[in-house]
Amino acid sequence: MTDSRTLPQPPSGGTPTVLVIGGGASGNAVTVLLRRAGIAVDLIEARPDWNATTGSGITLQGNALRVLRELGVWEETAASGCAFGSLGVTAPDGTVLFVAEDIQTGGPDLPATLGMQRPRLQQILIDAVRASGARVRLGTTAESLDQDADGVSVRFSDGVEGRYDLVIAADGLNSATRAAIGITAKPEPTGMAIWRIAAPRPAGVTRADLSYGGPAYIAGYTPTSENTLYAFVVEACRDRAGVDPADYADEMRRLARGYGGVWPEITEHITDPAKVNYTWFDRLLVEGSWHRGRVVLIGDAAHCCPPTLAQGAAMSLEDALVLAELLTCGREWDDELLQAYYERRIPRVRRVVEASVQIGRWQLDCVRDADVAGLVGRTLTSLKELP
Repeated sequence: MTDSRTLPQPPSGGTPTVLVIGGGASGNAVTVLLRRAGIAVDLIEARPDWNATTGSGITLQGNALRVLRELGVWEETAASGCAFGSLGVTAPDGTVLFVAEDIQTGGPDLPATLGMQRPRLQQILIDAVRASGARVRLGTTAESLDQDADGVSVRFSDGVEGRYDLVIAADGLNSATRAAIGITAKPEPTGMAIWRIAAPRPAGVTRADLSYGGPAYIAGYTPTSENTLYAFVVEACRDRAGVDPADYADEMRRLARGYGGVWPEITEHITDPAKVNYTWFDRLLVEGSWHRGRVVLIGDAAHCCPPTLAQGAAMSLEDALVLAELLTCGREWDDELLQAYYERRIPRVRRVVEASVQIGRWQLDCVRDADVAGLVGRTLTSLKELP
């Protein structure tokens, strides 16, 4: 691939063209925002189902909700999820130790936190992309990207070819595009792994609760609608080859049985291994720049962190908002603009990545006097500022 470091301004009077690779949160969001500005966007997604049925639940804090409001999907999101404003910390037996008020990172006019079913959020974003008029092709990948002084020529997996002014790589943690443009950074495991499942919501669950200690490092749950929640258990990561997917339910149930409160009711529903998700915690932060020539990374392709602060989706959505703002502000689409995107995002993203990893490291190292609450408070308070 030719590494062109200069992007000429889109042709005067012409409509700039953008290819978005990946239809997750960041790819969908940037597509909607660019289409709103009249930019022609093609979106390709490798999965034929557009990830519309994948995942258990997701926790969205106020700064994520702020972006969803900008996308025009806040009312539908609010109606589909469960908003709450506090976090409970319990002993493994279910005894509530204390309840802390959540920080409203999206401002006083949005909930501090909203839990929802991940497939429902994806469907809301899919509908917004469809309504935007973007051209969408599912089950499709980019096989080659060739840059020159005027654009990017793309050959797709179905043999079709396209030509674009800019390519936005939103193809996730293991981004093939990131590697294709010569960025060598790769995700690194942090030493923890998480078991997740969606389940019916027990009566009386009105907020997220976390329990530290017991059979695992963390056991928690978040309400995701009027009658659903997602539950998770965090332990030290195991060799993936040694974890048989057929045993996922048995393994999660074994860990969950060590917790009291509403956990026995949740555990009754951990029966189908196909509904249990097992994932390692990874860390990724691409340094220096998030672009090479006319190809730029957003979301998990550029950064990823453990969900200990529940900020992964928020950081990805903010990427989309900031990049779209810069691409539609009338400036020349050049190296300086794409570097400005990186410079604007990197301090905020680095703060979140480092804090998220540090919280997990303290647990792995059994640091008893770690200032977890202080680190969480400082980090989330800083996110009240606009990205």
